[in-house]
Amino acid sequence: MPHYNLPHNHGQNIEKVLNKMPSAEGFKDISFLFQQLGDPTRLRILWLLCHCEECVCNLAAAVDMSAPAVSHHLRILKKSGIISSRRDGKEVYYSLSDTPQAKLLHHAIDALFEISCPTERPDETCSASFISSRAAANGNASISACLVPSRK
Repeated sequence: MPHYNLPHNHGQNIEKVLNKMPSAEGFKDISFLFQQLGDPTRLRILWLLCHCEECVCNLAAAVDMSAPAVSHHLRILKKSGIISSRRDGKEVYYSLSDTPQAKLLHHAIDALFEISCPTERPDETCSASFISSRAAANGNASISACLVPSRK
């Protein structure tokens, strides 16, 4: 357990929090992931791929862009591990990766847009309950208050 030579003691147990803080490399990885989502076009493509598997041509038509431009965005999303692809003959289909991080992004995006996932079954939900349960499972009960917009 490293000792943090903090200049002030405000009685808030910051050392306990600092001991649980992820490494600088971990923050670098997550920062890279969020950078990929900083582009509105990429976010639109990701939203589509959260809900269906699709080829470049259809994605290009859906976001009103050229196929090479969409391919560029897909390469970036695939490099970050958010999406995956599969080949069927000459056609390549893209979809959301089957990883906990990609699934959490799917649910967070749907919650931020305050919509229900169009592909979830009625007994499942892309809502605050999912995010809250994931946060609680990871010991971060306060995260749901940060991620989920209030419904007024």
